Amino acid sequence: MAEQSLTTLEYIHLEAKREFSEKGYRSASLRNILKSVGLTTGAFYGYYKSKEELFEALVGKHYDYLINRFKEAQKEFANLPHEQQPKVMSDISGMCMFDMLHYAYQNLEECKLLLCCSEGTRFANFIDEMVEIEMNGTQAYKNVLAKLGHPSPPIDPALEHILITGMFHTFFELIIHEMPLADAENYVEQMRAFYTAGWMKIMGQ
Repeated sequence: MAEQSLTTLEYIHLEAKREFSEKGYRSASLRNILKSVGLTTGAFYGYYKSKEELFEALVGKHYDYLINRFKEAQKEFANLPHEQQPKVMSDISGMCMFDMLHYAYQNLEECKLLLCCSEGTRFANFIDEMVEIEMNGTQAYKNVLAKLGHPSPPIDPALEHILITGMFHTFFELIIHEMPLADAENYVEQMRAFYTAGWMKIMGQ
C-alpha cells in the first residue's frame, strides 16, 4: 500500500514502527512520530492516550497470540492421559513451535518490536514469561513420570532455568534475524530433536 493512500491511523502506526524499531520503546520520541505524520499532540490523543498505548496497539495482540498459543499447547498436553504423554510430548510441542514461527513471520515487524524493542513496557519480560510457563509444565511432566513409575533424577532449578531460557532465545533468534522461512523451519526441527534428546537424557528416559 502506497503511503499516500494510508489512513491517518495507519500512517501513525507506520511511523511508530519505524521509530520504535530504530530506537526501542524507551528512547523513541512520540514528538518525532507525530512530526513525521504531521499530526498535533491534541489530534494524536484522539487516537491514543500515550506512547505506551500506541506501542500496546502495535504489539499487544501478537503478544497475546504467542503467549496463549503456548499455554494452549501446555494445557492440551497436560490433559492427555498420563500414559500417553511420553509418546506425544515432542509432537505437541513441535506443532506449537511451528505455529508460533509461522505467526511471527506473518507479523514480522510487530513481533520484532515485541522481542527487541519493548524495554520499558509490560512486554519486556515476554521471554521470561514463556520460560516460567515451560518450567511449570516441565515440573508437571516430571510428576507424571513419577506416577508412571519412571521418576526423573533431581534437576538443579538453576540449570533447568538456563536450559529453558536458552531454548527460547534460540527459537526467537530465528525471527529476530529474519532467516528465510524454509531455513527457520529446518532449524526448528533440528532444535526440537536436540532439546528433546537432551531432556530425555536428563530425565533418565
